[in-house]
Amino acid sequence: MADQATVSGTLRDRAEELLRALAGPGAVLRDDQWQAIDALVSGRRRVLLVQRTGWGKSAVYFLATALLRGLGGSDPGGSDPGDSGSSGPRPGGGPVARVGPTVIVSPLLALIRNQAAAAARVGIRAGEIHSGNLTEWDEVYAALRAGELDLLLVGPERLNNPTFRDEYLPELAATTGLLVVDEAHCISDWGHDFRPDYRRLRSLIGGLRPDVPVLATTATANARVVEDVSEQLGAGSTSAETVVLRGSLDRESLRLAVVSLPAAEQRFGWLADHLAELPGSGIIYTLTKPGAEELTAFLRGQGHEVTTYHGGTEPAERIAAEEDLLGNRVKALVATSALGMGFDKPDLGFVVHVGAPNSPIAYYQQIGRAGRAVESAEVVLLPATEDRDIWRYFADTSFPPEPVARQVLDVLAQAGRTMSTQALLAAVDLGHSRLEQMLKVLDADGVVRRVKGGWEATGEPWVYDAERFRRVAAARAREQQAMLDYIATPSCRMEFLRHALDDPYAVSCGRCDRCTGRVWSTEVSSRSRDSAREELRRTGVPVEPRRMWPTGMRTLGVAASGRIPASVTAEPGRVVARLNDLGWGNRLRQLLAPPPAALDGPVPDDLFEAVVRTLTEWRWERRPAAVVTVASRTRPRLVADLGERIAGVGRLPLLGQLPRVAGGPAAGRVHNSAHRLAGLWSAFEVPPPLAGPLAELTGPVLLVDDLIVTGWTMTVTARALRQAGAPGVLPFALAVETG
Repeated sequence: MADQATVSGTLRDRAEELLRALAGPGAVLRDDQWQAIDALVSGRRRVLLVQRTGWGKSAVYFLATALLRGLGGSDPGGSDPGDSGSSGPRPGGGPVARVGPTVIVSPLLALIRNQAAAAARVGIRAGEIHSGNLTEWDEVYAALRAGELDLLLVGPERLNNPTFRDEYLPELAATTGLLVVDEAHCISDWGHDFRPDYRRLRSLIGGLRPDVPVLATTATANARVVEDVSEQLGAGSTSAETVVLRGSLDRESLRLAVVSLPAAEQRFGWLADHLAELPGSGIIYTLTKPGAEELTAFLRGQGHEVTTYHGGTEPAERIAAEEDLLGNRVKALVATSALGMGFDKPDLGFVVHVGAPNSPIAYYQQIGRAGRAVESAEVVLLPATEDRDIWRYFADTSFPPEPVARQVLDVLAQAGRTMSTQALLAAVDLGHSRLEQMLKVLDADGVVRRVKGGWEATGEPWVYDAERFRRVAAARAREQQAMLDYIATPSCRMEFLRHALDDPYAVSCGRCDRCTGRVWSTEVSSRSRDSAREELRRTGVPVEPRRMWPTGMRTLGVAASGRIPASVTAEPGRVVARLNDLGWGNRLRQLLAPPPAALDGPVPDDLFEAVVRTLTEWRWERRPAAVVTVASRTRPRLVADLGERIAGVGRLPLLGQLPRVAGGPAAGRVHNSAHRLAGLWSAFEVPPPLAGPLAELTGPVLLVDDLIVTGWTMTVTARALRQAGAPGVLPFALAVETG
């Protein structure tokens, strides 16, 4: 019987051989990679790898899979590796039966695609289960049961899918030979990218056989996240505590810099001037989808080959954009954070941020895409004064207050049946995404259960962890301040980021603009600046009318359901800009800020010029025949002045104001469509002096307001005007609040 050292040496030799098949003939296994593989294969341990992007975390789970499955060469125990009963060495020299397949939970489809292709290079047969291949699930599982797959890649959202959880997960948990949790910081609500679907992993891990090894990997975990994830990995294990292997997070190829420019037109112009100087191809990140679209249009107009990539991009177009960047057919993808974890281009030459992410940890994760297989890559941050406004705009994702959570639990308990998310929206005032996230957390806590058709209460007791939620919110606020500190730091930028991630090896990098004194010029050519200003001052954003009433309105005492009748709907409308646009959005956010941040008053002349341009370029089917304004509780002077000036310049009769006859909460205080509509349903009434002229019109009314938030005010007021005889309604406002 071989002694332990011989067994370990033989396993390492096989691992080295497999690594060369995976990464090329010159690849050599790092000692810490081997330490992780040995802990998984020989020790059947729970392992957390915190290593920088490009370190080779995926090699660890591919090689461990091949060794556990008896792939990749002669079996050191002497058995035929193709035999399902073949054995390999157990610590101490004893045999161990060949284990079941590896299950990898990966957060993004791009990552799953890349991983499946890589697995094939070492003879690992991989299957995929995710939202993009629903019709193939049965086929994939048949192959898994037949022993034809060595590895199954699963999207995390599947863990909370009733069909997957009830029909596939129990068998999967019973047969898994190795569980891998990629991007493991998503498990922890302390992480910068917490995802409720990952909460169910704790239950899955706890249900594994005690000797099943588990590997969690991430490049972005500070000490708090490491502690939290380690504790969750240990659930149900009888072995020693989780093995944490933490390496240096330095990225020797990255040259970090910050270029502070006061206006969006200067940041756009700077990119137009300097994009060609950046090495190879890369990623330009923006904070919003409109920002990505605006910047793409501008850079294309300046002759640069760039493509937009964000959460609203069609799946086929996203894949094509990824392939264009991988093939160096474009200089850059102009992207939101939708392009992050999972995109693998080793020779990516640069990452530029137009606007700062809301934490150094998120920033480190995104810049980690660059410089993985090149000697030098440029990382440039162009911070903006409006960044904090945008952070606040996207910040409403914390766990709701206890009364709201209790209300959802009470509604489900009293119903005694399955309720859809849409039905719950009518019962509780939360936005759809936030309600869905809360329900996923409650599901993982065992007090609700996702079933086909919706959710049901389990009757289990539940404790609201107010202190934890408060501390998580406080941690988010500290991260935002830390990002501002990163921008202003006089010291090494890479060292700052590594400290933010609690890297114990953090030292000055000697490469960033602070270490070297090498700074990018802040000069912007007048041609680029003027072109950027022209692009950013473009006006006119279409706004589609609401077509369907929200589900469950009868629960709230409103007799509305199904499709909104065409006889009372508005026509497509227009606004000058989106509130989070980089051009007019900045101006409009200041003007339309809640009191006392902004005072009510007449429309500024420069903004009214933009209004006139928007109206002039509006290609309506029927020209408006009159103007009506919506009564405003916060900006009555602004809306009245806007209506008067539009009527004057358009030589249209101003019929007056549609008055508010009932209250109802402001749009900013209501979180979903059902409750917003209920508050507005009886809020407006057409008075007789207005009803008479409306019925005599031969064309539509131009209905004027300051801001469209949910669209329900325009829907209700258009309905009232149409019922009073208006032949049509064209909604118009200064801005629309949209992501």
